[in-house]
Amino acid sequence: MEILLYVGGILFMLIGLGLSIGLHEVGHLVPAKLFGVRVGQYMIGFGPRLWSKRIGETEYGFKMLPVGGFISMSGMYPASRTTGPAKGVFRALIQDARSANDETIAEGAEDRVFYRLPVWKRVVVMLGGPLMNLILAVVIFTVMLSGIGLQQGTTTIASVSECVVPSGSTQTECGADDPATPAAQAGIMPGDVLVSIDGTPVSTFAEATAIVQAAPGKTLDLVVERDGAPQTLSITPVVAERTLTDASGQPLLDEQGQPVVKEVGYVGMAAQMGFVPQPLTAGVEMTGDTVARVGSLIVTLPVRLWDVGVALVTGGERDPNGPLSVVGVGRLAGEVAATEAPVLNRLFGLLGLLGSLNIALFVFNLIPLLPLDGGHIVVALWEGIKRAWATLFRRPPPAPVDATRLVPLTVIVATLLIAMGALLIIADLLRPIDILG
Repeated sequence: MEILLYVGGILFMLIGLGLSIGLHEVGHLVPAKLFGVRVGQYMIGFGPRLWSKRIGETEYGFKMLPVGGFISMSGMYPASRTTGPAKGVFRALIQDARSANDETIAEGAEDRVFYRLPVWKRVVVMLGGPLMNLILAVVIFTVMLSGIGLQQGTTTIASVSECVVPSGSTQTECGADDPATPAAQAGIMPGDVLVSIDGTPVSTFAEATAIVQAAPGKTLDLVVERDGAPQTLSITPVVAERTLTDASGQPLLDEQGQPVVKEVGYVGMAAQMGFVPQPLTAGVEMTGDTVARVGSLIVTLPVRLWDVGVALVTGGERDPNGPLSVVGVGRLAGEVAATEAPVLNRLFGLLGLLGSLNIALFVFNLIPLLPLDGGHIVVALWEGIKRAWATLFRRPPPAPVDATRLVPLTVIVATLLIAMGALLIIADLLRPIDILG
């Protein structure tokens, strides 16, 4: 069964990745067609063709390697004006790119080319793909946080401590001199549902904890629901050193990574853990936080890749927050699916991986280098700046920017991306990241 779950997690991520890539390309395809550009191909994957079907003027299909996708738009660059053999490797690359570009311009459809679009329309077409991944991430995170919920302490009491023991103590039984906890003295019982404390309604255990911790020595009216009926109890928190926790019950850590201990009000009751639905805005907030984290990773990518290489050669541990390949993501998905955690916990983890993957696609594709979407956006904006400059000084409109001149740089970037992918795949196979402990 564990093997089947592991394979199921991998299949979940592969299908999710395929849908993410497919929707990314739809983000390019739809505005391109709306703006009248002729689109010859819509393909998911690279390499040999597995299946395809032509609908109208566009061939839709799948290729063998599911590591990306593309649409083939007519006339990404201005038509070539040069003929004859090219001398030198770089000139040959430029000429080959121009020839391939010319082949996409169908006879009779010379005006339905990408490079003739206004600058803003070209930006919309190229932004469409990354924005689709961003929207998909928002949807996934919203389903996670508002549909399933965030696992945290609920208002249902799971247990009541009999006595007050020092923070961090390994003591498992109460001694004769240990004072009873305020919760035990007040008569709180497992199964009670907290309704309000000191007149303040509470919907999560974190809200109840905040009130209790802020009121050491103060007698509070505590309303609980027991067997369907409300009961009012009196409880007086005692002063105790306790490790502060977040809403999910995890210890809060200081800058040195040590648990934060503070003197607070304490009553000695623990909550049942459960999935608590969050506001609809939580998905957007999580998306923003993830974009910031992935952006930071991209900025420091060369250093992180170096660390991956060092870990691979020396056999050291990899940074759990470091970059992953598709293989690494699939492996983590399999491990999450095969854990002994409840089904909702595993689904939450798988959706988190898929949402983070879409954020990575969004941020990575906005890097302003060809052949990435960000590179095409920069080319379009540069042409817009040139046209605005010409208009400002009443000069003739400039010729369209010929991005084929950047083909040598594009080849270098593509080679680096392939090398990065190879390094990460090898590292994910031989020195995988262990985020599950």
